[in-house]
Amino acid sequence: MSEDKKKNGVTGFFSEFKKFISKGNVIDLAVGVIIGGAFASIISSLVDDIIMPVIGTILAGINFHNFGIEIPWGNHPFINIGSFIQAIIVFLLTAICVFGFVKIIGIFYKKEKAAAKPSKEEELLTEIRDLLKEQNENR
Repeated sequence: MSEDKKKNGVTGFFSEFKKFISKGNVIDLAVGVIIGGAFASIISSLVDDIIMPVIGTILAGINFHNFGIEIPWGNHPFINIGSFIQAIIVFLLTAICVFGFVKIIGIFYKKEKAAAKPSKEEELLTEIRDLLKEQNENR
């Protein structure tokens, strides 16, 4: 392969990558992933540090970090049920929050669309204008 083809191949790759990365959707997705990761850590901390200790206290002092079953054979593996329960609660809270955000954003988009939609009066005036234009053109 000649040097020019290698250069064009690499240059072509980077120009395609630049086009791809500069699209708005990709940047929005990246921002969403970063914010989602930060949000997941907040929810995880909420569950681990606040909700689970309260639930453990209500359920006769159960410590969910050590709640599980030790299998008595082999190297005595520990099945941590409490950690699994915490992960389920984190998932459910995250899903509820994301659903709420999507609903709120949907409300804003509906208001935006309603504001952009012409009123009945504007539609009627537009029709009258178009009819008058058509009559003037036919004369």
